[in-house]
Amino acid sequence: MSEASRDRTRLAGLVLCGLFVVMAGRSGYLALSGGPDEGARIVTTQAAPKVLRAEILDRNGELLATSVETSSLWVNPSLIWDPKEVHAGLVKMFPELASSNLKERLSDTSKQFVWVKRGLTPRQREAVMDLRLEGLGFRTETRRAYPLGELAGHVLGQVNVDGKGIAGIERTFDEVLVAGKAPVRLTLDIEAQTALERELAAAAADFDMDGAAAILMETRTGEVLAMASWPAFDPNRAAEIPAADPSRLNRAIGAVYELGSVFKPLTLAAALEAGAVRPNDQFDISAPVLVGRFEVKDTHKFAASANLTEIIVESSNIGTVHVARELGVRRQGAFLKEAGLMQRAAIELPGSEAPLVPAQLDEVTAATISYGHGISVSPLAFLTAFSALGNGGEMVAPTIVYDPQRKVEPVRLMSAITAEIVTRMMRESVIRGSGASAEVAGYRVAGKTGTGEKPIAGGYDKNANISSFAAVFPEDGPQYALIVTLDNPKAKAGRGATASASAAPVAGRIIERVAPLLGVTPRFEDVRPARPGFTQRTPERSAL
Repeated sequence: MSEASRDRTRLAGLVLCGLFVVMAGRSGYLALSGGPDEGARIVTTQAAPKVLRAEILDRNGELLATSVETSSLWVNPSLIWDPKEVHAGLVKMFPELASSNLKERLSDTSKQFVWVKRGLTPRQREAVMDLRLEGLGFRTETRRAYPLGELAGHVLGQVNVDGKGIAGIERTFDEVLVAGKAPVRLTLDIEAQTALERELAAAAADFDMDGAAAILMETRTGEVLAMASWPAFDPNRAAEIPAADPSRLNRAIGAVYELGSVFKPLTLAAALEAGAVRPNDQFDISAPVLVGRFEVKDTHKFAASANLTEIIVESSNIGTVHVARELGVRRQGAFLKEAGLMQRAAIELPGSEAPLVPAQLDEVTAATISYGHGISVSPLAFLTAFSALGNGGEMVAPTIVYDPQRKVEPVRLMSAITAEIVTRMMRESVIRGSGASAEVAGYRVAGKTGTGEKPIAGGYDKNANISSFAAVFPEDGPQYALIVTLDNPKAKAGRGATASASAAPVAGRIIERVAPLLGVTPRFEDVRPARPGFTQRTPERSAL
């Protein structure tokens, strides 16, 4: 072969190599950006495998939270031919992007990776593919899913877009859940939780209230079997819910209220325990009592004098103030402190709100606190103290994390005798007092209503109430404690908005639903007639 022929061969080889390089480069480009002849010009990238966030279960192993694989949409601005076209297509698909700075980011060709939207559903992913836009890509990620929707949403909390727990159990146990090992198991029972949430939702429709909370607790262990707050919160939609939206607040622990007359059993228990009064002591309740420059009245007259049971049944503010005076300011303050009502409730959830207490306890504040005014506490803080009445006088710290090995360390708040005496008084209140609408045949409810005017700047709103009902059941061997608190229930024709007409019947319906689930054995008893000197009252008549 001549030298000229060899030169021509080498030249042809170089040309062919050059063509291969160009073709390879073009093929790579098309693989990334797609070409005019290729329908969908989208890159799909696969993230490196990572440990899935652990599950959250109820006490019986029912799934409350899990992690699932999902697609997240990103864009490479350097590969976009027409940023306006891409922006218009994406905004049409996801209208919420219109208010973002996506248009500017799409035009920044110095960037090769920009997030568009995280956590797409399979249907959304297919719809994006159908847009046939250039420069887009998907990354496989994991997202948190809550298969029961709103159920226990306030307890479960949420994770942010990067999978970090920022509320509820997801926040408290973030490190444990991220490790992806054993599930976190809660004390909640989803059937009991369902009962509480559905009854609060029904009450919201019936009473047009501003908010509500309910808690069901096992008195001997402190295990919270259900904790509900209304408005409901769906953690699956957390990213769509504004930070200030009222549904984000867990009112069971994160709101404090003047709970009204549900405090009266605790006041009587403190006085009995201190030996300041005896059950049959009589108190003159025929006239208002002067406290400082204020006059304490009752909503109705029923007798010239009353013993402790009568004070509870008729929910007498006057009688309770007399009892509190016998107890004394110092001993009352010590009891409130020991009961945990002067501090925030401790539980494995973020957001437990501190109480609003008087700067100092004096004759006036001691009197108003005795019947549940002048002190604001969370429903959980109150129920923790109140549940001692159903546990032989011992108070147990609440817990929402199921641990069979957990060592219960009760604090004795009162003697078993005192607890039994006051529980019997509350049973009388349900049989023939303001708590009558909470009675459930066979389940021996012992409880107390509480209606407090809602505090406003400079005083109280006489047209807005905080209505509550607290109970232990069954009365002859209490195992469970319940509180229901309704924020500003509205009165309707023929029905009031006080606790006896609102919170008490809601509590009764809850107990009717959960008692069989909890294995409480019904035992029927004759309803005793009213004693002489009492008026058998309907729930509508009672204001407390």
